Amino acid sequence: MKKAVYPGSFDPLSNGHLDIIKRACKQFDVVYVLVSKNINKKTTFTVDERIQLIQECTKDIPNAIVTSTSDLVVRFARENDISVIIRGLRNIQDYENEFNLYQFNRNIDKEIETILLFPSTTNLFVSSSAIKELVCFDVDITPYVPIEIADKIIKKFKENKSAEK
Repeated sequence: MKKAVYPGSFDPLSNGHLDIIKRACKQFDVVYVLVSKNINKKTTFTVDERIQLIQECTKDIPNAIVTSTSDLVVRFARENDISVIIRGLRNIQDYENEFNLYQFNRNIDKEIETILLFPSTTNLFVSSSAIKELVCFDVDITPYVPIEIADKIIKKFKENKSAEK
């Protein structure tokens, strides 16, 4: 069985993320969509909320398993007998980050490979931080996030904005 893991903070899930999930699921028997901790990001949604949002958007993809870890992704892969980490690559900044991450992961476990997937042209510039900014300025985010969770994303950001006042 060919297994892969697609990690990310997914805060929130975007159409770019979903595009990569769908494409990865065509290549592997099982893809773990892994909500992982990024110590450099302050998240808006809890881990459980992000898992629920992703599950809602992947309910029709039987080989996508949504879960989380607070450990290193490479350790999660090793512990779950996963030999491939999938990463999305949008631009040169992503490349630099992914290249460095790949080197660390290879030093930790040489048996785990990293595969980079490029987003479709329509999702090339979409990022979670851009989505957050659009919501803050009341711009329609439905072209950038799965339609079934757009209202939940907007509601959460507006709740957080009200709480900050």
